[in-house]
Amino acid sequence: MGKIVDRLLLLLYSLIILVASIVVLFTASSWIPLEQAGQTLNSFYFDKNYAYPAIAISLIMLLISVRFLVLTLRRGRSQAPSIDQRTDFGDIRISIETVENLSLKAAGRTKGAKDLRARVRVNQSGLEITIRTIVDGEGSIPELTEEMQSTVKSYIEDITGIPVASVTVFVANIVQSAPTFKSRVE
Repeated sequence: MGKIVDRLLLLLYSLIILVASIVVLFTASSWIPLEQAGQTLNSFYFDKNYAYPAIAISLIMLLISVRFLVLTLRRGRSQAPSIDQRTDFGDIRISIETVENLSLKAAGRTKGAKDLRARVRVNQSGLEITIRTIVDGEGSIPELTEEMQSTVKSYIEDITGIPVASVTVFVANIVQSAPTFKSRVE
């Protein structure tokens, strides 16, 4: 939800900056007459119908700017998402990307699976791994997915020592083979 709000704020911020840039460009290029620019500026000083909306927009822009500044500074210091484990000898940190790549490696051992993609989420009960694949359609899909689930679960637990709560396999499609035409020679 936070990412959607940030995207909407960025859109609003960009639109306001675009309009402000156009106004400054037109004013600096003398496309807006001096008298009209002076009247508008005078309205901001003396007419509260202009001043209050301008103050509100300025405060909104200030808050959005501070929000983006905080996000930028906070993300710069953060590290890649990882799974932390403590052993007798110290701490072990395994990145989520590493677990995803290990999942792809294990899922790739399943015969008939193509175009694999993995997503890993950390849960209280262990890792939740989702594998997206395209299958060749030659064998039984339930058997293929069950084999893939078992292979991925045991491989990840053996290699990382992290319990796997679930492995979900999403079969997106089957491989579309191009029709082969035999040429006829007469």
